[in-house]
Amino acid sequence: MRQLAHDRYCDEISHQIGLLRAVVTSGADLSATVPTCPDWSLEQLVRHTGGALRWVELMVRTRAQEEIPEEQVPGAEGPEGQGDPAALDAWLAETGEMVVGALREAGPDAKMWGWAGVPTAGFWARRMTHEITVHRADATLAAGLPYEVAPDVAADAIDEWLEIVEWAQRTLPDDPARELHRPGGSIHLHATDNAPEVNAEWFIDLTGDVVTWRRGHEKATVALRGPLTAVLLAFYRRLPLDSAELEILGERELLEFWLERATFG
Repeated sequence: MRQLAHDRYCDEISHQIGLLRAVVTSGADLSATVPTCPDWSLEQLVRHTGGALRWVELMVRTRAQEEIPEEQVPGAEGPEGQGDPAALDAWLAETGEMVVGALREAGPDAKMWGWAGVPTAGFWARRMTHEITVHRADATLAAGLPYEVAPDVAADAIDEWLEIVEWAQRTLPDDPARELHRPGGSIHLHATDNAPEVNAEWFIDLTGDVVTWRRGHEKATVALRGPLTAVLLAFYRRLPLDSAELEILGERELLEFWLERATFG
């Protein structure tokens, strides 16, 4: 499946960090619980996201050939003290410059440790694009702010999720994704605001031991329809299936079965 260009991922990481910084400085209550990640406050979510970016920056910059423990990453925990939006904002700004700079300098083909069977810096550019895109959705929900994402990024996020499910089924014997098998079962994702240049429709076949999928419009056991951003958020379990933006046609139970077991993210 065609991915976005490396520079596009780098640009989007920078853009998403800017949008997350806007949430931090919006006057939102940093101690508020994040509805979609209820174990975290908004500030904890922001620190987690920035820490992950700094972890990746260190691995990319050093071309790490094995995973670096998170506790060895300088500055990963964020600024001292709690509840200071200016300090969090400055830390995020510095984090963004660091990680984007490291990814641009490395280029997509630099060899390094990675998971999901892709040991390159390009894997991390894509992974961090979608990590921050989805966690920014968590942040905006906690702050009560609107959320949008570019269509090409949203569609690629769904592609990446499906690729990770495939990898987990092939590689991780104890992962819940191994249970995603349903003879004759299939899922269709349909963005009602689809555009030809994006082709934001997917057919997911659960018949085999490993899921197969492709872009396109095909009849399935269950269909999830709605604007692309809503489909993305529902597929990442950030938007309830009963939301007004969404429509489910066919066997809802099969879609719920998928969402319960595709646990990454």
